[in-house]
Amino acid sequence: MTEPFTDRLSINQITVKSWTFEETVRGCARHGIGHVGAWLDSVAEIGVDKAAGVLADHGVSVSSVCRAGFFTGNSPDRSWAGRADNERAIDMTARLGADVLYLVCGGVADDRDLPAARAAVRDGLAELVPYAAERGVRLAVEPLHPMMCAERSVIVTLDQAVELAEPFGPDEVGIAIDTYNVWWDPRLAEGIERAGDRIIGYQVCDWLVPQPHPVFGRGVPGEGVIDLRGITRAVDATGYDGPIEVEIFNEKVWSSPPDEVIRVIKERFAAGVLG
Repeated sequence: MTEPFTDRLSINQITVKSWTFEETVRGCARHGIGHVGAWLDSVAEIGVDKAAGVLADHGVSVSSVCRAGFFTGNSPDRSWAGRADNERAIDMTARLGADVLYLVCGGVADDRDLPAARAAVRDGLAELVPYAAERGVRLAVEPLHPMMCAERSVIVTLDQAVELAEPFGPDEVGIAIDTYNVWWDPRLAEGIERAGDRIIGYQVCDWLVPQPHPVFGRGVPGEGVIDLRGITRAVDATGYDGPIEVEIFNEKVWSSPPDEVIRVIKERFAAGVLG
């Protein structure tokens, strides 16, 4: 049975990395969680049609799909990058019955020209929007933490993300907020307000102190220093009332039994995130 606070809780697949897509869906259903954040590689492993069937069989919906983008061509793993891969990501998102596809915009290209890299992101997004809109998929621009500017995204603030999205309709391009990436921003409150009804994705985790790793330093809500309740209140004040994904990259979490990880997340979510 779904508990009162879990109607908004979503478990991103990466949080329970040792599980397959099917195991993640089954696990969420078993714990009364109705949403899952999907990763394309994991979906591709079992096939998108089978993945959609598993979701339907267990009454679980996809809160977001990760990921497309890398418009600068700079991807640390060189996967899901390029026009053909981005279009395939959109097709898979639509076939899963989802409508939010996260974009990781891409890092600084080999020429080290940061302004040119940001221009490439603008151009790449403009080229992709019509294809996504025809298939009912909204593209979610996700600003990443500045320490990821070199490899993963030259878009590092909410203001930059909103500026990218503004030339398009809110039903075409929206904003994805991840607390790990934006909590530090001195203009966070203004950025959230400016994003407004463009916010179509919201992910939470905590910032551990000390940071064990520049990518794998995410903690379970309540383990770190981020004011998750305050950020959630600000996001909700814009009118966003959709799923809240818990997305954690952390070797210790990954080595723990996934059912135990979900149990702890559920225990801390109501007070630590919703407040």
